[in-house]
Amino acid sequence: IEGRWLNFLPPIQGGRFGRYHGEDDCAIVESKSNASSKISSPSLSPLFDTEDTRSHGPSSRNAARSHELSPTSSVSSLDLEHADAEDQKSYMDEYTQGEIDSDLAKYPALDPMTQDGIVNRYRGLDQQIKAEGLYNCNYTAYGNEMCRYTFLFGMCFVFLDFDWYLAAGLSMGAFWHQLVFTAHDAGHMGITHDFTIDTVIGIIIADFLGGLSLGWWKRNHNVHHIVTNSPEHDPDIEHMPFFAISHRFLTSLRSTYYDRIMTYDPFAKFVVRYQKYLYYPILTLGRFNLYRLSWEYLLLGQAPKNGPAWWHRWLEIAGQFFFWTWYGYFVVYRNIPTASGRFAFVMASHMITGSLHVQITLSHFAMSTADLGVNESFPQKMLRTTMDVDCPPWLDWFHGGLQFQAIHHLYPRIPRHNLRRTQKLVQNFCKDVGIPYALYGFIDGNKEVLGKLGQVGRQAAILAECQRTIADKGKHGHHH
Repeated sequence: IEGRWLNFLPPIQGGRFGRYHGEDDCAIVESKSNASSKISSPSLSPLFDTEDTRSHGPSSRNAARSHELSPTSSVSSLDLEHADAEDQKSYMDEYTQGEIDSDLAKYPALDPMTQDGIVNRYRGLDQQIKAEGLYNCNYTAYGNEMCRYTFLFGMCFVFLDFDWYLAAGLSMGAFWHQLVFTAHDAGHMGITHDFTIDTVIGIIIADFLGGLSLGWWKRNHNVHHIVTNSPEHDPDIEHMPFFAISHRFLTSLRSTYYDRIMTYDPFAKFVVRYQKYLYYPILTLGRFNLYRLSWEYLLLGQAPKNGPAWWHRWLEIAGQFFFWTWYGYFVVYRNIPTASGRFAFVMASHMITGSLHVQITLSHFAMSTADLGVNESFPQKMLRTTMDVDCPPWLDWFHGGLQFQAIHHLYPRIPRHNLRRTQKLVQNFCKDVGIPYALYGFIDGNKEVLGKLGQVGRQAAILAECQRTIADKGKHGHHH
């Protein structure tokens, strides 16, 4: 490729492409506001405003450079017939535009010169990271990790010998909590940097010891890294009907990952209004859902059938049987004689892993979900949609690298034990290019997440009240 690469607006976002007829002919790209409605389900997919429409936005700064911006998403794609429905749609569109304007005001301009400068500096930082050896894995650190894993696993059986089932369950859950960090490293090829070796390491940890599918996680997580915090595309924020971190989920969006409508049904309408209060209780049960997703991946043909990964599915299935044999049969059934003891052990071992789900969601739930279009550079988008968690070095074992998610999203294959050393380099990069670096303490980060959940919950309540008012008006008009 010679010269600057220009991103096209994807067809799923309304981009229109003509046929390629030869070397001198280029694909024709159009951006039309009704394009996505033709390719997606009614009232669910994003509506993409044209540049002319955007130029009349409320922000003078945005208006001045509107000709440089590519179309970005708003809320609904259905041409509604009723005026009341149009009012709801207009309200949602205005709120979406407000989020876009807010991000445009806080982050660097999207013109090619500015974004090219960010990309060039980002590539330069990559070379600096390589020169300082930060892509090299610190294997000594994994020796310490192994000692921690062995201690937690061993303590589980010590407590079982004393019939302390809650304590045993907590030890088992802490063991799983710590294992996930190394499975995450292996999934990103951050240990040996060899696809096959790291995959086998990850499968042994995730499937054989944890009962979760590494293949499912990689399929899910790779998409998350590409389209971070995109309501339509990122499975890591698609948790309807339990959580909605954007008002756009209140419009029954279509998930391109799950290929289904995330219906905003009566159950979702109730739960989302109170999601701020249900956040921690629901996350304590999150591991049970991961079992379901793992088996769906392995049994419903989602795993690779060809190529170098064709055999991973069979190794994972063997790992699943191994896990449920040692955990389900030998530990739970054979070692715990009473039903109440088994229940206490299973629930304790699973609920304690809720802290991990908090750590995972913390980095993204409070951050922007706005789409600034195809002109935004990769590093700017990653830093705009991801936060880091400030903690002392002696707590790094607890967070397992998840406290450096912004850095990890910029350079996913940096081994986690080197992320703290990389942080200073990334902070200097952010200062140089003018991109805000989101860094919160663990408690403050949780407050940000709860604030976002509460905000969307209030929007859900307002929307429900509007719908009731519309219904009442309809009944009143019918009587008269």
